[in-house]
Amino acid sequence: MIIRILGEGQYDITDDQLDELNKPDSALQSAADADDEAAFHTALNSLLDAVRRLGTPLPDNTITPSDLVLPDQDTSLRQVQALLSDEGLIPG
Repeated sequence: MIIRILGEGQYDITDDQLDELNKPDSALQSAADADDEAAFHTALNSLLDAVRRLGTPLPDNTITPSDLVLPDQDTSLRQVQALLSDEGLIPG
C-alpha cells in the first residue's frame, strides 16, 4: 500500500505493517470524536511517525497513485474531522 503524507512524500507500507498503524489511527479517531485538540495532535504525530518509521520512502521522481493520503502534521483538528470515516484515516 502506498501512503502519502501531504507536503512530504509517499511511503510503501506492507499489509503486515497496517495493523501497527491502526493503534495511532484509533487514538486519532477518539481524540477527534472527543474534540480534544491536544490528544489529536499527539495522535496525528504518532500516526505520521509510524508511517515514516515503518514505510519505505518512494523516490521523489517516482509517480505512483497513493492508496491513502494522510494530512501533514500542521493540519487542524477541524480539517481532519471532515476527512474521518467511521474507520479513522486508515481503513481496516
